Formats: sequence, C-alpha cells, structure tokens
Amino acid sequence: MWNINRRRCLQTLAGSIAGASASPWLRPLAQAMAAEKTGSPKRNLIVLWMTGGPSQLDTFDLKPEHENGGEFKPIDTNVPGIQISEHLPQLAQQADKLAIIRSLSTKEGDHARGTYLMHTGQRPGAPINYPSICASLSKELRGSDDTLPNFMSVGGQLINFGMEIGPGFLGPGFAPLSVRAQAIPSQGGGTPTDASAESNPNNENAAMAYPSFRVEDLALGGSLDADQHQKRTELWSRLQTDFANRQGTSSALASHQTVYQRAMNMMNGPAGKLFDLSDEPEELRQAYGTGVFGQSCLLARRLIEAGVSVIEVPFDGVSWDTHADNFTAVKNLSGELDSAWSTLMTDLDQRGLLETTTILWMGEFGRTPNINGNSGRDHFAQAWSCVFAGGGINGGQVYGATNESGMEVTNQKVEVGDVLTTLCDAVDIPSYTQNMSNLGRPINIAEGTAIVDVLS
Repeated sequence: MWNINRRRCLQTLAGSIAGASASPWLRPLAQAMAAEKTGSPKRNLIVLWMTGGPSQLDTFDLKPEHENGGEFKPIDTNVPGIQISEHLPQLAQQADKLAIIRSLSTKEGDHARGTYLMHTGQRPGAPINYPSICASLSKELRGSDDTLPNFMSVGGQLINFGMEIGPGFLGPGFAPLSVRAQAIPSQGGGTPTDASAESNPNNENAAMAYPSFRVEDLALGGSLDADQHQKRTELWSRLQTDFANRQGTSSALASHQTVYQRAMNMMNGPAGKLFDLSDEPEELRQAYGTGVFGQSCLLARRLIEAGVSVIEVPFDGVSWDTHADNFTAVKNLSGELDSAWSTLMTDLDQRGLLETTTILWMGEFGRTPNINGNSGRDHFAQAWSCVFAGGGINGGQVYGATNESGMEVTNQKVEVGDVLTTLCDAVDIPSYTQNMSNLGRPINIAEGTAIVDVLS
C-alpha cells in the first residue's frame, strides 16, 4: 500500500526536481518508486462538480457569529470540533471520511475562466491547449485491457461557458464519454424519467419517475437494423485494416482505433445496460435522491464497479450561481447534494470500493461573504472551500482557515495547483508525470505542492 512515508519521500523528490535543475538520477528514482505500486488495487476518481460556484459560508465554512454568516446554523459532525451546515446532516455523520479545505484561494472570479482554471490548473489564455485533470489522470489510470472508456461525464452537462475544456493536447482519445439524463415525454409533460419504468410497468420502479441515462449517439441511427449494422461494422473493419497496412502504425491511428472499438463495444455488448438503473433496489435509488444529480452519483458507482476509473458528475445547470435568494436555493441544493454524496460514500464503502476511490467536491470559485441586496452572494475567489473524501485521503479534518468575516485566508493558504497535485497523489499518480504539449513542450500533469496532511 502506498503509505505516508512514500508519499512524503516522493513529494520531497518532486520538489527537488522542480526546484533544483534536474539532477538526472532524481526523476528516474522517483519514477521507479512510483512504479512499485504495480500490483496495488486499481485507483478511481469521482469529481463532484458544482456548476456556478457553491457558497462556502453556507456549506463547509460557516460564520455564525458574524453578520456575513447568513441564515444557516452549523451542526456537529461525527468528528468532535468539526461543524458544517445544518442542511448537510447525512454528510455530517460521515465527516470522518472528509478532508475539508477552508483555505483555497484562486484568482479567477469569472465562470468560464474559473471553470478552466479548476479543471486544468492553468489560467486561460496560454497558447498551450491544456487537458483537464480528469483527462490526464484517466490516461494514467487506464488499463491495457480496458474495454470501456476510462473517463465519463455523467448526468448534467459540464458548462464551459465557451471555454474549451477537455482532453486538450492529449487528443480526442482522452475526451470523456458523455452520458446525459434523458427526458421522456410522458408522466407529467416531459419530466426526465426512467425508461425501464415505461417499458416494464410491472417493475417496482415503474411508479417512481427517475431520470434515465443514454450514451450520446449510441443507438442505431435512422432505420438501420441489427443486420445492416453488423455488415457496416465488418466493412469498417476491413477498410480500417487495409488503411493500417498501407499507412503503418502510428499513435494517432491507434488512438482512433481504440476510441472507435470502445464505442462499438458499448453499442454491441452488455456495457450499454450499465446505464439502465432499473435493476437497482428502490430503497437505494431513493436514498441517492430522485433527481439528476442523485441518480448520476448512483450511475457513477455502477461505472466504478464496471472498471471505469475517472468519472465527473456535474451538477445540472448553473444551480449554485446564487446571486439572488441564496438561502432558499442553497438549502434545496444542499438537500440534493447531501443525499447523493453521503449515499455514494456508503454504497462504495459497502462494496469495498471507497478505499480505492477518491472523491473531490469543488466548483469554479466560492461566493462573497457579504450578502447583496437580493439576499444573494456573488462570485468570490479569494477565500473558499473544496472537499476531499474517500481513498487516499486522511478524513476527519479541516485544513486551513479564514478569518471571522470569511474575507481572507488566515492559515495554510492553498492554491489550485496544490489541490490538483494532492488529487494526483491521492490516486497514486505522480503529479510530475509529463505529456508532450501541442507546442512540443513537456508538461506536468499538475504543478503545486501536495497537502501532505490531507493524504493518508
């Protein structure tokens, strides 16, 4: 097992490599140490992305004694001394699994720029097309015999506000497979519902309306039947083989072949059934929550079980962008978040998967401590929160602090590079692993200092 001493040693080596110039033996030594993890259980990652930027003062860093504190009260957790929002009661009982970072400080208060920054660790505008941290880690965590795409985005749409966020210079072979909640026009005018409930009225889930999930462009197109599809597949295979024989092997061709073959596997094999949640117990589905985010977290657990290593679950829409009526909105959002996230951890734990699955909760920025004239909170990047949980994380702690008003970080300030480097270490991938950029420059997966206290 990758232990704390090994982490500290690797971190020291990484720092030496970055700070000193490059003694030729340091990197090979560190890489050799990292290679010792071979044979350890496969590591996984789930990013819970809170589109819009959640309020830290109303979730994980409350200020009840200050006028900025707002309406919500803090509640005790199962870890003495740690309190979080009263609207996160189920998570409060799993605080021993959480590492709450209350001292994150970034420099982007715009949705597009903040989303890009938190996904890539880089401020937008550079000539290099940086990949998202999920794409980079999925590249490292994939197995040679994986039959499913190793990076999926499920549920809500990741809103990039016009900024390109994806595999970057890694290429389309490392883009996420998008699985979206689908609306079926029935049962109340187009509410997204579980397809199985419609097709199988005897199913116990039929009475409950749930979102359904479909892989974009997975179904056969138009009037194409299975026989025609098979013939076209055989034709594609012959053409592809002939092209490869004439052109020789290349990484681009191999990447294209891999993506196409995995898509075919999804279409033709049992993997497509992963997205039909109707065989899950009704009690469990309700525990996750009946909305898109809750059912998306349930789907994330199924995908982890099936061998997918990296999954991003974006909250639908820009729900957390609470410029007005913040407290009503955050109360409702917190209820959805609380059920889904807490059940996800319990479900993974009961299946022996939480120890190998790291969870990161974050948005593009936090929200202003002061409350505006519309009872809302605006964008704020100076001092906010994110939360780690699960595998590789030393839970039951708060890291960093803000002052009484919540306006400034007063202890253990953390930047985005530190968060992403910590994430790399949590899933046992050295952050200094490099990929060649579109400009021919080697680029580290993440650049920062790991928060060693947060790592187990």
